Order: sequence, then structure tokens, then C-alpha cells
Amino acid sequence: MDIQFYGANCVVISTKQVRFVFDDNLASLGAKSITREGDVCLFTMQHPEVVPGSKMTIDIAGEYEVSGVNIRGIQARAHMDGEQERNATMYKVTLGDVRILVIGHVYPKLSESKLEDIGLVDVLVVPVGGTGYTMDPTGALQVVKAIEPKVFIPTHYADTDLAYEVPQQTLEDALKTFGMEPKETVKKLQYKSADMSDTTQLVVLERS
Repeated sequence: MDIQFYGANCVVISTKQVRFVFDDNLASLGAKSITREGDVCLFTMQHPEVVPGSKMTIDIAGEYEVSGVNIRGIQARAHMDGEQERNATMYKVTLGDVRILVIGHVYPKLSESKLEDIGLVDVLVVPVGGTGYTMDPTGALQVVKAIEPKVFIPTHYADTDLAYEVPQQTLEDALKTFGMEPKETVKKLQYKSADMSDTTQLVVLERS
């Protein structure tokens, strides 16, 4: 299993059997879609259209299993939702003993019941760009501290190749807020539980 980052909130989790593509909205941001024939496409916000050629398109909460991989969509309050609205979906992907949570543009104050629903997480993928588009680095850090993953990966920060609707904060500014140095900066994360410490570590993925 490995994880790659393609800009914005788009990450790909790959196994030998299948690719799980999260939030491939790259075409709407002036880049090229990275989805391939047979991919499983997941969206953290509503995406009513089936992605052409995909094995499955998911944009709502529920339990799914594809090629032996368990996926749980967890309904959540989106970043700009009112208090009673729940228009976002977080995805917890379980591959063997590795648990990955892709949260998307959620409201950063997660309730105790929501944290219990999420459970243990090894790898957390969290946006940091802020400015009203998504949670900012302070909100992202709040989520990281609440979930306590072994590794977290920041996404959705400023990128000169993407035409965001509103400017995003830079990765450098986010790192200053985190007050942490990245454990590593890599093109692809190949997660191995044995390599991780008990303390939460920051990993930066270079854009593929």
C-alpha cells in the first residue's frame, strides 16, 4: 500500500489490486484529472455524477468493501455548514492493520461521539489552506491533536499550478503553525507500522 498526493485535496491510495482516488477535482482547478479506468473514486463533498470508467463512485456515508479493502464513509459537518448541517463525508480506509482517514473540508471541532465513531487512526490526511475554503492550519492542528494519528499528511495548500477560487495559505505557513519539522518529505508514502513511533509525526508528500 502506498499514498500519493496530486494537489488540492486529491490523494491516491494504491494496492496491488486497486487505486482509491480521493477528491479528484483537479480539472476544475485548471489541472488534469488523474483518474484512470477502473479506479474507485471517492469525494468528501457531494458529487452526484458517476465518474466515467470508474469501478465505483462514492460521495455519501456508508460501508463499502472493494478488493478486500474496507471503506467507511462517516457523515460530518462541512467547514462552512451550519451547526445542524452535515454535508461532508470523511473516509476511513482499512487495509490489513493500517487505518487511514481522509477528512476533507470538515468543521475542525469534532465532537466526542464523532471521535469515538472515527476510532483509531494510523494515517490522517488533512487540508490546511484556510481562507474560508477549508480549515486553516490552526483548525488542522486541532483535528490532529483530537485524533492522535501516528502520521499526518497536510494537503490543500497554495499551489501555483492550481487556480483555487480563493488563495490558500502556503505549506511553509502551515508548518510554522504546527511547530513541527517533517519526519520526511517523500514522493510516495509506503506506510509500515513497524517504522512508526508512538508520537504523531508529520510527513510532507511532494506533488506527483
